[in-house]
Amino acid sequence: MMMDFSAALPTFVITLREGVEAALVVGIVLACLKKAKAEQLNGWVYNGVIAGIVASTLVGAFFIWGIQALNGTYPEYEPVIEPLIETVFGLIAIILLSWMLIWMTQQARFLKAEIEGNVTLAIKQGTAPGWGVFGLVFIAVLREGFETVVFIIAKFQQGIVPVLGAFGGLAGAIIIGFLLFKLGIKINIRQFFQVMGVLLLLIVAGLVVGALKHFDQTAVALAQMKGGLERLCFYSAPLAQYHSCLLGPMVWNTTRVLPDNQFPGLVLKALFGYRARIYLVQAVAYLLFLFTIGSIYFNSLSMPTNASAKPQE
Repeated sequence: MMMDFSAALPTFVITLREGVEAALVVGIVLACLKKAKAEQLNGWVYNGVIAGIVASTLVGAFFIWGIQALNGTYPEYEPVIEPLIETVFGLIAIILLSWMLIWMTQQARFLKAEIEGNVTLAIKQGTAPGWGVFGLVFIAVLREGFETVVFIIAKFQQGIVPVLGAFGGLAGAIIIGFLLFKLGIKINIRQFFQVMGVLLLLIVAGLVVGALKHFDQTAVALAQMKGGLERLCFYSAPLAQYHSCLLGPMVWNTTRVLPDNQFPGLVLKALFGYRARIYLVQAVAYLLFLFTIGSIYFNSLSMPTNASAKPQE
C-alpha cells in the first residue's frame, strides 16, 4: 500500500507547508481582530478561508476539464498533448514554488507587521471592514491553494492519489494552526519552515527532471507522428537505448540496483524526482537548479526573522 500512495507524498509536503503559511495569516488576522475588539468580523475570516479553498478547487477543476476537452477534441494528438501539458504545468509549478520558497523566506520577518497593518486599515475604513478582512484572507488562501493545484495538475496522470496527499496536508495544516492559536502550544515555526523548505527544494528539483522528461516525450511523439519531424531527435535508432531524443546521452543508470518502479525507488521518484535513468541535460539542469535556487534560499535563511509562531494575545 505504501507504494500505491507514494505519489501523495509530494503534495502532502507542499500542501502542509502552504497550509501552515495560510494558517499563520488567519491566526494573525484573528489575533488582530481580538486585540481591536472587533471579533464580530471573525465570520468574515472563516468565510474567506472557505471561499479561498473553494476557488482553488474550482481552478483545478477548470484546468482538468480543459485538458480533457482538448484530448476529446483532438484524440489523434493525445500522445503529444498529455506530455506537453505536463511539461507546461511542470514549468509553471517550478516557477511558482521556487518563487514562493524564496519570497516567503525573505519576507517572513515582515509578515506579521504587514498583516496587522492591513487589518487595521480594513477596520478603520468603516464602510465595509468585513469585506477588507475577507479579501485579505481569501487572497492568502487562494495564493497557497493555486500553487498546490498547479503542482497536482503537473502530475495529473497519477490520478487521484496526489489529491489525497493534498487533503492530508490540508488536515495537517489545520491541526498545526489549531495547536498554535487555540491551544497555545509553542512550535518552532521557523525551524519547521526550514525543514519543509529543504524538502520543497528537493521536490521542485525533481520536478525539473520530470518536466524535461515530459518535454522529451513530447518531441518523441511528434517525431513519430509527423513525417519530416524526425530531425527533432538527435539520436539514431541503434543508439535509442543510450540516448534521449532531446536530453543527450545517458549518464546515470541504476535500473538494476534501485529501479524507480519498485519500493523504495518509487517513493524516491514521487518525493524527489528520482529516476533510474538520467540523461545529460537532466543532470545539468538538476544540479544547476539546486545550486542557484538553493544558494538563494540558504542565504535568505541567514537573515534575521521574527516569523516565530507564538499564539497572539
